[in-house]
Amino acid sequence: MNEIVSTYHIVFLRHGESVGNAEDRFQGQADFPLTEKGRAQAKVRAERWLAEGVIFDRCISSPLLRSRQTAEIVTQALNVPLEFDPDWMEINNGLLAGLSDEEAAKIAPRPEFMTPYTRFGKTGESRWELYLRAGKAIQGILDRQPGRYLVVAHGGVLNMAVYVILNISPQADFSGPCSCFTTRLLPSSVMSLSITIGGCFSSVMCDEMMRA
Repeated sequence: MNEIVSTYHIVFLRHGESVGNAEDRFQGQADFPLTEKGRAQAKVRAERWLAEGVIFDRCISSPLLRSRQTAEIVTQALNVPLEFDPDWMEINNGLLAGLSDEEAAKIAPRPEFMTPYTRFGKTGESRWELYLRAGKAIQGILDRQPGRYLVVAHGGVLNMAVYVILNISPQADFSGPCSCFTTRLLPSSVMSLSITIGGCFSSVMCDEMMRA
């Protein structure tokens, strides 16, 4: 009997520049809105996809404001159904949320060495917990019908989702491979990938957002 092969086309989009990005703050689950530049980045991305004829069956977004606003701009332009899933929220970074570097150094200084189980900001999630949550978020997509999905979320959780897909576990002290979301650190970075069920993982491509 022939094996049934189903392919999921998933695009990861990091939110546009937020007030927290602009002020160089630890964001985590602190709920910063987009800056005007961030809104412009989202509009440029939407216009580019519209011009290229890009189609999505559904958009799934983190409910945090910076992702929500990015997703709303893009989906309204492309006429794509939008829903929110808290599994795609950024890492809970505990006492670091919303702090500047100077404030963080006093309240929750970075340990000299961090294992995958070290909690961020003393009371937040560990990278291992974020990895497991990202895996749950990916599972939630694969439990749906095959199709084209846009995920709008945050650098930390999107990195861990890529780790999950590539079967890479979190490494101590941030060693190991990095994805485009950590190496570029640019709002509105994009990664496009395909997951084939009944076959094998097929492709990963990175596409940096043009600056608005």
